[in-house]
Amino acid sequence: MDLDGRPIKPLTICMIGAGGFIGSHLCEKLMADTPHKVLALDVYNDKIKHLLEPDSLPWAGRIQFHRINIKQDSRLEGLIKMADLTINLAAICTPADYNTRPLDTIYSNFIDALPVVKYCSENSKRLIHFSTCEVYGKTIGSFLPKDSPLRKDPAYYVLKEDTSPCIFGSIEKQRWSYACAKQLIERLIYAEGAENGLEFTIVRPFNWIGPRMDFIPGIDGPSEGVPRVLACFSNNLLRREPLKLVDGGQSQRTFVYIKDAIEAVLLMIENPDRANGHIFNVGNPNNEVTVRQLAEIMTQVYTKVSGEPALEVPTIDVSSKQFYGEGYDDSDKRIPDMTIINKQLGWNPKTSLWDLLDSTLTYQHRTYADAVKKSMAKPTAS
Repeated sequence: MDLDGRPIKPLTICMIGAGGFIGSHLCEKLMADTPHKVLALDVYNDKIKHLLEPDSLPWAGRIQFHRINIKQDSRLEGLIKMADLTINLAAICTPADYNTRPLDTIYSNFIDALPVVKYCSENSKRLIHFSTCEVYGKTIGSFLPKDSPLRKDPAYYVLKEDTSPCIFGSIEKQRWSYACAKQLIERLIYAEGAENGLEFTIVRPFNWIGPRMDFIPGIDGPSEGVPRVLACFSNNLLRREPLKLVDGGQSQRTFVYIKDAIEAVLLMIENPDRANGHIFNVGNPNNEVTVRQLAEIMTQVYTKVSGEPALEVPTIDVSSKQFYGEGYDDSDKRIPDMTIINKQLGWNPKTSLWDLLDSTLTYQHRTYADAVKKSMAKPTAS
């Protein structure tokens, strides 16, 4: 039954980006707990292979993988037509890329998303589009004097879907290429809804955390590259290196457990009358910390998980220019207001920061240990 007591009809869902972190967890949930069918679209399927093989799995036949790059594949519209609902998760969403690969970032998050919106609108198909909390940009409070008491007033920093402005840095700060592209596709989707009747829901994730997130360089991802902050810290911990705090780690963030967040998405999928036309923050304001505090907690959790003592010098400070390159900028706080999602869907996150870090670091420690064992077991050339 949905939230209004009506039977939920089995759906066919076209999921673009199904092979990524969020997609893999959403596919797991849909296979395990619902009768829905998934057309899983992605370039890679490593994170959902356990759902595709063998044929004896209880959900065999309800998930089909289609290896597609949506930038250049004529099959996309046909797959959207086959589905009742399209979920678009595809994006470049790694901060290190925003100012070093701004063109790729803009194309991936705006240009490549245009056909998806167009096909959904023209074929009267419902769309759930994943955006980002970065569309809010900088808080109003960040422009106040540092000693202003208003900086502590939630009205100046808590981010609300329907009232908060979206404030970005100057054009030369190319770090905002991602947020700007995401905001523009949101505006396009909203306009399609207003002018052409597109049924849509927009999701703004606030740092979803859990197993399979991002990548550990050289282990489950490329040897080069800089993942997001939590995966960066995980990589440092696994390799027994000091955690790098960009500009002192003073930015404040909130973190939500992936399994809590997936529950919210399932409510959106199965309650269209309550979700259509809405933008939803999905985060956990109770798990608010500075990046420096996050590093300290992660060090404590990893010591528990691994049994290894912490380093004598657990953190080092680096500048944003040194870490990310020219053109980097950042927001001071990202604290979500949860009023709309709580009112419409009755959703609240449950998992504490310590528990979600424990789950994530346990998985990453095991993955890293397995990869090291495999590399040691490889025969060497004589």
